[in-house]
Amino acid sequence: MPRSRTNPSRTNPSRTNRTPRAGNRPVPLGRRSIATLLLTSSVGVAAFGWPLLAATDSALVGHSTDAPWLFALLLPLLLAVVIAQISEGRTAGGGAPGLDAKSVALLGVLAAAGAALRPLGAGTAGLEPMFFLMVLAGRVLGPGFGFVLGSLSMFASALLTGGVGPWLPFQMLAMGWVCLGAGLLPGAATLRGRRELALLAGYGAVASLLYGTVMNLQGWPYIAGLSGSISFVPGDDVSANLVRFAAYCLTTSLGWDLPRAVLTVVLCLTLGTTVLRALRRATRRAAFAAPVEFRPPPTP
Repeated sequence: MPRSRTNPSRTNPSRTNRTPRAGNRPVPLGRRSIATLLLTSSVGVAAFGWPLLAATDSALVGHSTDAPWLFALLLPLLLAVVIAQISEGRTAGGGAPGLDAKSVALLGVLAAAGAALRPLGAGTAGLEPMFFLMVLAGRVLGPGFGFVLGSLSMFASALLTGGVGPWLPFQMLAMGWVCLGAGLLPGAATLRGRRELALLAGYGAVASLLYGTVMNLQGWPYIAGLSGSISFVPGDDVSANLVRFAAYCLTTSLGWDLPRAVLTVVLCLTLGTTVLRALRRATRRAAFAAPVEFRPPPTP
């Protein structure tokens, strides 16, 4: 008589739901996480853009005065993002896992790797190899995880390189947005191969240019001695100041932003497959999406 075949998942219930589905991320976004990310980003946009709305008689003395306040506000907001994701754990009826010990461990490893990559370019001609890792990590691990990772990586790299200054909280916000945007790219569960690498390389190029542009906005209103065609004019129309700002970016920083974008594209296309595979393998082996279940041993 033919032997009957049994389904292992039926005979051993503890084996069910052990493998996360493709596209699952360690820390998917929930409602609380979205709310805190929107609040943090709103604070960041206000911090970057308030000089454009300053009155003519405003005393613009640089971000050396407001950066400590922004930094003091940014850290609790980042903590709020983490707490929101911890609180959004798996519900009784199933759902997305919250931030757990495995996610925190992966966050620490990737933040340390990003901080270690940044000094390799030493800022020469804008070459910063950490960008490609941040883009790929944000793609695999999701927007919420990516935002925290980008901010912490920039903070750790500043401590490592001695780059602590009024610009640091703005760098943390800008890098957090880079990783968040990578996590929001389409096709996270289905797009693979060359098409995904092309998508990530294109996004990396755009994000590298936008990062430089946003950081220019942080310092441009306070730089004295510029010609009238590219200098900031307090109290002038926003549109007129934005035209001067575009001219400022083209004449001063484009030579740094373009090499950063080119390096990010090259690294994404050459190392992207290997890094993406390693990150996805790490998330599968860690089984972020698998519930922790304790079952009694089978009776003999």
